[in-house]
Amino acid sequence: MYKTINANTLEALTKIDTPSICNAIEGFDVRPRTEGFMSADIRSQLPSLPAVAGYAVTAMISAKSPHGPQASRDDWWDFIMSVPAPRFVVIQDIDDPAFGAYWGENNSNIHKALGCVGVATNGTVRDLDEVRPLGFQLFSPNVAPSHGYVHLVDVGKPVTVGGLTVHPGDLMHGDKHGVTSIPFEIADELPAMVKTIADYEALNIELCQSDNFSLEKLKELAKATRPY
Repeated sequence: MYKTINANTLEALTKIDTPSICNAIEGFDVRPRTEGFMSADIRSQLPSLPAVAGYAVTAMISAKSPHGPQASRDDWWDFIMSVPAPRFVVIQDIDDPAFGAYWGENNSNIHKALGCVGVATNGTVRDLDEVRPLGFQLFSPNVAPSHGYVHLVDVGKPVTVGGLTVHPGDLMHGDKHGVTSIPFEIADELPAMVKTIADYEALNIELCQSDNFSLEKLKELAKATRPY
């Protein structure tokens, strides 16, 4: 049985940028600040698209050879549908270096129809112009023109992408800044914490943009309790 959060909260999270989500998580001090998000090389290849949030569906792929272990697409699709929607695909490419793109126009259409909002992979993606109108987010280090012998190796197991280990059902969030996981125990409280932090930062920004700015006023304002 997978955990879920309130649908209204999940929708609210898609209106918040990922840096603000990360700031808010820090405000609860539930994990080290060096953990919980993917490394900077896992970036949106479609940065004009809005933030997405969903529950992780996980798989491993390889493209170097047509031989070796292979998982069934039917099993993959069945597994996807066993996880609550909306779904956030996380694909670990076990090739080193990764080169064959599993993700492009065809898979984006299929997985959007299966209730997925985007994919994060340490592999490659392609067909950017065709995927962009779908509103389907693509997070990866690189793009590639060919899929090689790409195939599923395993599905529904923990995977590691961008240094982050993701389990099926984990709550994920991503936008043009990158991808983070969200601890379930604080998820419903995140929108309120985001507002608290935004209000705090607004005071600094207002002062810095004011004609009345002074170093003394900045130092005085900095004495206020930082919420994160």
